[in-house]
Amino acid sequence: MIIQEFVKEVLLEDIGRGDLFGRVAPRKEATAQIIAKSEGIVAGQPYLEALAEFCNLRLYWFRRDGEPFEKGEVLLKIEGDAADLLAAERTLLNMLLHASSIATQVRPYVKALEGTGVLLLDTRKTRPMLRNFEKYAVRVGGAVNHRMGLDDALMLKDTHLSLIDDLEAFIDKARKKIPFTTKIEIECETVEMAAKAMDVGADIVMCDNMAPEQIRQVVLYRNENYPGVLLEASGNVTIENIRQIAETGVDAISSGAIIHQSHWIDLSMKIVT
Repeated sequence: MIIQEFVKEVLLEDIGRGDLFGRVAPRKEATAQIIAKSEGIVAGQPYLEALAEFCNLRLYWFRRDGEPFEKGEVLLKIEGDAADLLAAERTLLNMLLHASSIATQVRPYVKALEGTGVLLLDTRKTRPMLRNFEKYAVRVGGAVNHRMGLDDALMLKDTHLSLIDDLEAFIDKARKKIPFTTKIEIECETVEMAAKAMDVGADIVMCDNMAPEQIRQVVLYRNENYPGVLLEASGNVTIENIRQIAETGVDAISSGAIIHQSHWIDLSMKIVT
């Protein structure tokens, strides 16, 4: 239901009170193709399917979610009333472009981690009102979502920690206030802070902007004292250094860049009949 509501909103944004072309266009059947003008990874299928249902269009996919494509490939064929097809064109392309661009950005990072057992996570650095959509695209690219919002995990960042006088007492109180199944994560900038976070009962410790050697020290402390604690590395993660970070022994690496640094690929729609 969330997808259907989202699709209606984005379609309304473009159509407004109605596509003016539809007032004068002849009612006739048409066929269009979405053609790749650059390589990438397909994402957006459930959203386009919802749009097609709403606009009485028929989609025939040649490449599906998660599959790579090359420049020049036809990704899907669309059939339906010509006016309906053209009214939906920009919404359809925008959703496919946006999701596929994120999935395309994510995939090389995932491949760089192959064989390490380390998960690639996204962040909450998403565009307003597009979090579900963008995090869906991350999953298609092969990564794993971090928390969706403030209500599914208690994460204490530097701004939170600056307001807490007694961290151990705060964690003890939090355990009595938050749901039983909810994890507590603490952001740490030093090895000493990471050790303290584990000592007071954190479920997850984030090594924020630490050098690889510092992260290795945190991993060693965790392995020797709190093997059940999960370790996440974050901050200044690039495609060039992500493998080095993974080899420190952390469980996951989070990066906002896999969403907000994605570059739009090039797709176009052509009427073929």
